[in-house]
Amino acid sequence: MVETKDHSLEKAEVQQVLASGIFDRSPGLAQLLSYVCNKYFDGTSAEVKEYNIAVDALGRSPSFDQKKDAIVRVQFHRLRDRLKEYYETDGAARPLRVEIPPGQYIPQFVRTVSPAGAPEAPVPLPALPPVRSPGNAYKWVAAAAIVLLAAAIWMVNRSNNAGQRRAPLTAALPGADSVRILVGLDAGTFTDGFANVWQSDRFFEGGSVIKLLNHPISGTREARLYQSRRQGNFRYDIPLAAGVYELRLHFAETHFGEDNTAGFGGEGSRAFAVQINGKTVIERLDVMGEAGASAAHVKVFKDVSPAADGKLHLTFVPIVTVPFLNAIEITPGTPGRLRPIRIVAQPRALTDAAGNSWLPGRFATGGQMVKRTPEVAGTNEPQLYAGERFGNLTYTIDVPPGAYAVTLFMAERWLGPGMPGGGGAGSRLFDILCNGVALVRNFDIFTRPRGSNRALVQTFHGIEPDHQGPIVLSLLPAKNFALLNALEVTDESK
Repeated sequence: MVETKDHSLEKAEVQQVLASGIFDRSPGLAQLLSYVCNKYFDGTSAEVKEYNIAVDALGRSPSFDQKKDAIVRVQFHRLRDRLKEYYETDGAARPLRVEIPPGQYIPQFVRTVSPAGAPEAPVPLPALPPVRSPGNAYKWVAAAAIVLLAAAIWMVNRSNNAGQRRAPLTAALPGADSVRILVGLDAGTFTDGFANVWQSDRFFEGGSVIKLLNHPISGTREARLYQSRRQGNFRYDIPLAAGVYELRLHFAETHFGEDNTAGFGGEGSRAFAVQINGKTVIERLDVMGEAGASAAHVKVFKDVSPAADGKLHLTFVPIVTVPFLNAIEITPGTPGRLRPIRIVAQPRALTDAAGNSWLPGRFATGGQMVKRTPEVAGTNEPQLYAGERFGNLTYTIDVPPGAYAVTLFMAERWLGPGMPGGGGAGSRLFDILCNGVALVRNFDIFTRPRGSNRALVQTFHGIEPDHQGPIVLSLLPAKNFALLNALEVTDESK
């Protein structure tokens, strides 16, 4: 067996730092810290190079040239300063500290010292009982211990030899209601930038693993989910508690394509069918044809339940070359409908007054996030407006086929009389498009609720995903930048 180091204390410290608020105005630094720490926890710190950081964590293009662009060094200098400031103030009493030495990008976890300057004394081990002469009673006890030890070893070996076939009642982690499996992860767990914990590869039969841990992936902030894959003739049989779930299968084509390992191929180079519990749910999946090369692609299914044997059976049937899979995500569902997707343009999740959970800024490309005050008129949920993403914005939200309501939450906090940017009506104009079709042209936030600093809620009904699966929402600037505070997608399918 391969021994896996326990990083629970270090992970807890990273989460404490991220939750402290020191990155509220610098979400890019939070993403940077999460990236290098996740690499450390995943045992892939050797991949933490300036180029990889720029492309994977900072969103630079694959043509990034570190000789011409010092963004990584600049951001790490800022990150070190922010960590130093935290541990000199609010985090001064923390027993463990996250440090990134100058000239390095790999984090170190340093225990604090006692007030006298000496390292904290280790906790003493309990004293061993005195050694006694092994009389008959002790011989019997020793023999029983040997028998128990042999039985334990036999059970462990039996479990290991059975691979993942002898599974527990549910695959979820203790205390969790979701199952996330990172295909190709040998051991331990991977915690993504949104604090989701992904388990190592399990419950599979057949296939082989390919790893391209330095490969750039577009369309996601979690490239690691797509840098290892299982391919060939394989299946997954995942034990689940009875109930209704949502299933997300993650793919990225990193073999075919001019810039990929094959060096050739395009649409039609690979195709396969997907079956859930023996039923074909995708007759022909061409990841390259739907998303392009080295691009994250997610297929979403609702109303998923385990089969009669208590397991969810995923089968992939080859059509052209061999099937593959990068990650599996199973979350609680609602019969007949996809659970609402709620997103705020903020670095951390929040729960509104009605008890609804809102995810931190994700699914977005373009623009940047800034912090705003929650003092907004005309709403019972001012905390939804405490952050803003502005710029040229695109949200790509993967959903199953159906009809959806898309609701945008916006408030003009910059332009208008008495506001920092001045101006008023007509100062900010942008188009709102869905899957390339204009919903509104020259949208003016200022005129809708009649003024600045007032909440505006705009809902569009009957929105359907495109033929590749996602709802692609675009906010295109016409005059000044587009902006968005929060976004909600609800299932209206009948």
